[in-house]
Formats: sequence, structure tokens, C-alpha cells
Amino acid sequence: MENSNSSIEGNNLRVRKLELSDKSKGFLELLRQLTVCDSVSDEEFEDRFKEISMYGDDHVICVIEDEISGKIIASGSVFIEKKFIRKCGKVAHIEDVVVDAGSRGTQLGKKIVGFLADHARSMGCYKVILDCSDENKVFYEKCGFKKKEIQMVKYFV
Repeated sequence: MENSNSSIEGNNLRVRKLELSDKSKGFLELLRQLTVCDSVSDEEFEDRFKEISMYGDDHVICVIEDEISGKIIASGSVFIEKKFIRKCGKVAHIEDVVVDAGSRGTQLGKKIVGFLADHARSMGCYKVILDCSDENKVFYEKCGFKKKEIQMVKYFV
């Protein structure tokens, strides 16, 4: 992945891959600003981190850490789906994009989405897709996405 430690406009912020130590830097608390994120023990976090890491560049979680506060203030993930269609093509799925409430409006979300989309392109994906709420539609359009079809979901829990 390129720019895995790139500085963002000199603001003591950097985009990088998730690290095991990020649990203690508020990573799970940040995810709670997005959706339900129950308590996760250190052991559970390490086990899931190792599992995701085994997928290498096919499943990447990136974060932005404020180097002054040491807190994770933005995050997103992308995973690569291998298909038979389009000459055994690949599709990237962006998930769990979140920016800390105190840092919204500072282009960090756009940096996260751009980082993930660039990764998808570098992996040879023919497209990148994501689901979002109606209130986030304009944000994703500014990131170069367009509305296509509808989302359906079936929850099991």
C-alpha cells in the first residue's frame, strides 16, 4: 500500500494501517460513534486483528491517528471480493468509515475514502462499492461515488 504513513496537510495526522496497539488509542470508542460496538476484550481484539491480518492486502483497515493526542480519530476498511464475472475480476467493498465527532468537517473522511479507493485500484479491482445512509449520500458523491440501485439487508441477530 502506498502512502501508508503519509502526513495529512502537516496537521500531525497520518493515515496508516490499524495496529494492535490502537485498541488503547480509542479505536473501539470511535467505532461506537458509527454503530453498535460491544465490549471487546484485549484477547478478542488480538484474535480478530490476527485473523484480519492473515488476509493481507485483501482486507485492510486504515486509521488516522492524531499524533498530538495519540487518539484514533478516523477509520475505514476495505475488503476485496474475488469474482468469476468480468474475467475473474475483483470488487472492493468499503465499510465502517467514521470520523470522530470533534474532527468532522476537516476532510479526514475524504482522506480515508480516498486511501481505501486508491488501495482498491492498486489491487486491480474494476469497481469499489459501499452502502451509506441518505444523509451521507452527498459526502460520498463528493468522493466520486454515484448512487446505483438500492441496498437490501437481512439481520440474523
